[in-house]
Amino acid sequence: MNYKNILISYKITFALLGFSAVITEIATLVERGFFKPFSFFSYFTIQSNIFAFIVLIMGALAVANNERSSRFNLLRGAATLYMVITGIVFAVLLAGVEGSILTAAPWDNIVLHYIMPVVLLMDWLVDKPSKAITFKSSAVWLLYPVTYVIYSLIRGRIVNWYPYPFLDPKNNGYIGVLLTGLAIAGLTIALMHVLTRFTRRKSSDSRR
Repeated sequence: MNYKNILISYKITFALLGFSAVITEIATLVERGFFKPFSFFSYFTIQSNIFAFIVLIMGALAVANNERSSRFNLLRGAATLYMVITGIVFAVLLAGVEGSILTAAPWDNIVLHYIMPVVLLMDWLVDKPSKAITFKSSAVWLLYPVTYVIYSLIRGRIVNWYPYPFLDPKNNGYIGVLLTGLAIAGLTIALMHVLTRFTRRKSSDSRR
C-alpha cells in the first residue's frame, strides 16, 4: 500500500470512528429516554466531531483526486482547531463530569474527546497544506466559536439549560463566564498561530 492509499485509509477510518461514536451516543440516549435533539446538537463536542467527519471524508476524496484547494485547506484548519480546542478544554475544565452529563457511553468519551482531537492534529501535520495559510486569513476560524458562545448563552437563558458548566452564569456569574471565555479565546488564538505558522514553515521549506 502506497503513501496515498495509507493517507486515504487513515482519513476514512477515523472519520467513521468519530461518526460511529456520535451515532452510538444518540442510540444510547434514545434507548434511555434522554435524547433531546436540540440540546444534544448544542454541544461543541458533537458539532466539532460532525464537522471533523465531513472534513476527513472530503479530505480522503481530495487526496484520491489530487485536488486540494486553499479554501479546503482553510476548512481543514478550522476542523483541526475546533477539535484541538475540544480536547484541551475537556481535559482542563470538564474531565470530572463526563460520566454524569457529557457522554452516554464511556468509549464515546474516549473517541470524541481524546482520540479525534489527536487524529485531526496528526492529519494536519502529516497531510500538510500545499500552500501557506496566513494568520490573517485564519481569522475566519473565529466565526464559529464566537457564534457558538453567543448562541449558547441566548438559548441557555431561554430554556434554562447550558451545554457546559463554565457557560452557565448560575455557577460563577457572567463575570466567571467572561473570564473563562477570554481564557479559551486566548488559547484559540495561540493555536491559530501554531497551526498557521506550521504551514508557513512548510511552504518555505518547499521552495528550497
